[in-house]
Amino acid sequence: MHRQRLAAAVLLAATIIGACAPVAAARHRDPVQRQLDLLVDRDGVPGALAYDGKVTRTAGVADLESGRPMVDAQGRFRLASNTKAFTAAAVMRLVADGRIRLDDRASRYVPQLTGRPVTVRQLLKQTSGLPDYSALVDWSRPGTPEDYLALALKEKPVFEPGTDWGYSNTNYLVLGMVIDKVSGVGFRTYIERTVLRPLHLDDTYWPAPGELSLRGPHARNYGVHPAHPEGGRVDVTELPGYEFGASGGLVSTPGDLNAFWDGLLGGRLLPAWAVRLMTRDTTDIGGRDVYPAGSRYGYGIASIPLSCGGVYWGHGGDLPGDSVGGGRATAGRGTVTVYTTTWAAEGERLRHLQGAVDAALCGKG
Repeated sequence: MHRQRLAAAVLLAATIIGACAPVAAARHRDPVQRQLDLLVDRDGVPGALAYDGKVTRTAGVADLESGRPMVDAQGRFRLASNTKAFTAAAVMRLVADGRIRLDDRASRYVPQLTGRPVTVRQLLKQTSGLPDYSALVDWSRPGTPEDYLALALKEKPVFEPGTDWGYSNTNYLVLGMVIDKVSGVGFRTYIERTVLRPLHLDDTYWPAPGELSLRGPHARNYGVHPAHPEGGRVDVTELPGYEFGASGGLVSTPGDLNAFWDGLLGGRLLPAWAVRLMTRDTTDIGGRDVYPAGSRYGYGIASIPLSCGGVYWGHGGDLPGDSVGGGRATAGRGTVTVYTTTWAAEGERLRHLQGAVDAALCGKG
């Protein structure tokens, strides 16, 4: 009887292994999945996701405490600096409607910039030379955009406007203030009306003042809290998202972010000439910040070369508790969002995140 049970157990185990082997082999052969697995297994990322509009691939868990599975394409996450592309699209809507001009001085709309020859175009292109306010803020004490801009203006310009490129959240803080002035309804409402609603991005929203948590299904996020860096890596799911404003405040889903890239770059939001300006009036940024060789920055969007030829247009975003990459590729190669539940903007983490984007868009899966 014992031998019969043992034989049955061996047979059952062999059957299970045989049934799982094709699945395991498929995961092993899928280079997108392999990059996600490297993020989790080698780089210590708690959870990672890639969504290409059809297939959702995940690795790790959504919650280190409970071990629940990673969320799917409807899971909410903070867009971080991907928000800048939404802000840029709204500014270009105002340009297309003749309400502002790209070469207007920003001081025309934001009096704090009086005496500084910074234009709307330079803000969009990150060529203004304005110092980054985000490193100067005490995040434990929320302030206004005017307060944050004042912090940046106390510092010396990084360079003269139009003479160089330098990534600065202050550029998009100011663009939000420009939208406030010209639209008369505030940048959040204006972006809802001109970007979110036309594209039916129903799962994308601006956090309310004082709102720290994420609405709906979401993974937990882990990193160094900006207000309490002495605590090391902790759960940072609760953050003052409202304070991130026009440069990084939106919350969305992989499905909605893909739909945004398709809508913007597919011509559903702006006239064709406006999209051409956003993608052709660009600066070489290869090897700077997080951008690999051959990358170029336009108006709130960047192009990154693909290993299979061509480029993809997107932006990327990073907060202590998440990193987001992806965008829409040229030559009809599709759209993808890759998301990690901790900061992954450096070293092997960044290489594996960008590798997952490249593998998905090059059709290697």
